Amino acid sequence: MIKPVGSDELQPLFVYDPDQHHELLREAKGLPSAVISSQAAGNAVMMGGGYFSPLKGYMTVADAVSVARTMKTADGMFFPVPVLCLLDKVDAIEGAGRIALRDPNLEENPILAVMDVERIETVSDEQMGLMTDKVYRTDDLKHPGVAAFNGQGRFAVSGPIQVLHFSYFQDDFPDTFRTAVEIRNEIAERGWSKIVAFQTRNPMHLAHEELCHMAMERLGCDGLVIHMLLGRLKPGDIPAPVRDAAIRKMVELYFPPNSAMVTGYGFDMLYAGPREAVLHAYFRQNMGATHFIIGRDHAGVGDYYGAFDAQSIFDEEVPKGALEIEIFKADHTAWSKKLGKVVMMREAPDHTKEDFVLLSGTKVREMLSEGIAPPEEFSRLEVARILIDYYRSAQ
Repeated sequence: MIKPVGSDELQPLFVYDPDQHHELLREAKGLPSAVISSQAAGNAVMMGGGYFSPLKGYMTVADAVSVARTMKTADGMFFPVPVLCLLDKVDAIEGAGRIALRDPNLEENPILAVMDVERIETVSDEQMGLMTDKVYRTDDLKHPGVAAFNGQGRFAVSGPIQVLHFSYFQDDFPDTFRTAVEIRNEIAERGWSKIVAFQTRNPMHLAHEELCHMAMERLGCDGLVIHMLLGRLKPGDIPAPVRDAAIRKMVELYFPPNSAMVTGYGFDMLYAGPREAVLHAYFRQNMGATHFIIGRDHAGVGDYYGAFDAQSIFDEEVPKGALEIEIFKADHTAWSKKLGKVVMMREAPDHTKEDFVLLSGTKVREMLSEGIAPPEEFSRLEVARILIDYYRSAQ
């Protein structure tokens, strides 16, 4: 199996030993504590599950700024984006060597992790500006990722952590949430050797389904991991349980047995386009994928990024040799009226726009809200029915 990034073994930070877990939780209840941001909680969940291995905890400001500039920490370890714990006040933890981090996304803010505090630093406007510009390629606060990142506090608390809980993800999505450790184990159990991963924050329509089939066939893969984001999205996006149901129905009906896994991870979407694409590749390697599909405007939002910036960054900015996972660079896929099948648009040079079945997201939402299934060249009827039921219940 492919090795994790930067080490021979995955290094999850979740405390699996029951006795140690119980003792740490008992200790944590007596420690100074802080309720962290949703973004910081997502970072803890990802470190706990081994996705961000070999990170040991939250970065110092120097490491975060270095990562934003070069995708390397100050001592040269590769990582695509800053991993920070930013607080708006630190009175309750000032001077403490060990603290409890509390979950902002659950009632009563239960303990998520324990941290050995190495530093509490103030992040300057210049440092926040640099990180924002390098990671998001814009400082526009209308960008949801920029707004979320800059909406946190300016005190950076850094140090190694021990994770005690996977927030709401494990309880709310018991059939879907999986750690990198669990996915690696299941890949081994299934006997897969060549695995392609597909990232999604949306339901999968026919073009997405066929793109996965194309990638598997062209790469000679024996396994597909559909890996969906379960954390916070922007307003108007379809909730994770609905996406999950629609994707599972598609896999059940249109993929051969033992060829596809439907899983999810706990993290808030950054909408950071190219940089987030590199992060996605990083943790897909950690979960055992050998290949990763990146299509047009991967992890983007609005018009902030070029259509294929998330592909070119791997050739232009990712340090050579940093990742072993291979990128399957895809174009937009759509149904060709001429050929009677889904194709990558760049592979049909004799086609005009009118030769494809293309529907905007707005149009699809309108149709589903009115109880109308999109044409069969765009969406599987079984998937459309699940989405129609959701839009009707939301009205």
